[in-house]
Amino acid sequence: MRRCKKGIALLITVLFIMAIAIAVGVGLKQVNEASRHVEGESFMLQTSVILDDVLTILQNSKELDAIQTSDDFYAFLSQAAFIPFESEGVKVVLELSSARSKLNINALKDRNSSIGGEREIALKQYLNTYMINPTYVDLLHDAMSGIKEDMLYNTEIFVENPELFRNYIVSQKHLELINAYYTKTYHENNLKKVRFENLFSFNEDTNVSKVDLNYATQEVWELLLGCDKTRAEQLSLEGGVYTKETEHDFLSENEILQLSRFNTSYFEPYLDVKVEVIQNNQRAKIRFEYDIKIKKGSHFVYEI
Repeated sequence: MRRCKKGIALLITVLFIMAIAIAVGVGLKQVNEASRHVEGESFMLQTSVILDDVLTILQNSKELDAIQTSDDFYAFLSQAAFIPFESEGVKVVLELSSARSKLNINALKDRNSSIGGEREIALKQYLNTYMINPTYVDLLHDAMSGIKEDMLYNTEIFVENPELFRNYIVSQKHLELINAYYTKTYHENNLKKVRFENLFSFNEDTNVSKVDLNYATQEVWELLLGCDKTRAEQLSLEGGVYTKETEHDFLSENEILQLSRFNTSYFEPYLDVKVEVIQNNQRAKIRFEYDIKIKKGSHFVYEI
């Protein structure tokens, strides 16, 4: 049955990829004809057209409409994770993955602007395996605490970085600024051992807290269970077939108990969409989250 489903998924995924390529190609041809002599502005316009076309295809995709179960989602992503193509001299790479494979760093904060007790303990235990000072968690807390008139933060990060945004952690680059302060202040480089890009996602909505266990990364499994790298890698590689009903087949009683500290799921139909546009020496990267159910993109991040 699973092979049959994957065969059907492969067919509809091919149709999805063809639709993306054709739609983007037509859009680029129209843009190039209209603005051949203004290279910089043309590239910006091309990037905008590509993003619009990608969103339109996602919103009108029958292939995405057909995703109703974790099996459907897994089969689709297995075939459509990486889509490269070229049209009118512009190279485009589209990457699709689960938007719930990592832990939303801002979901560590509870409604009282405090980092949750059990989650805080789990994070400190994880960081301790890399010999990272627990004060690092205080830095994360400060970066989510908002503006305090009394300036009573846990650390002095805003003394040195008064303009640093502090309502929530916005992106990987924002986290890197926090990490740079930690490294400079505590004179150790252990943070470089942590693959934060595989551990945390960045969503200002703290209600976005579920981790889809079928796509959880090795680093996330290590944090969730407090297990070693070998066990975490095994769980990550075998993902795609996990369900609540089979939970006891791949997790021990103690692991299930550890997992209960976090908000987890076995089916979260959200796409992490990455679009890279390359023309000559110009490059643009766009990343956003796409909700398959309501057909809406959000949390757009641009790097041009």
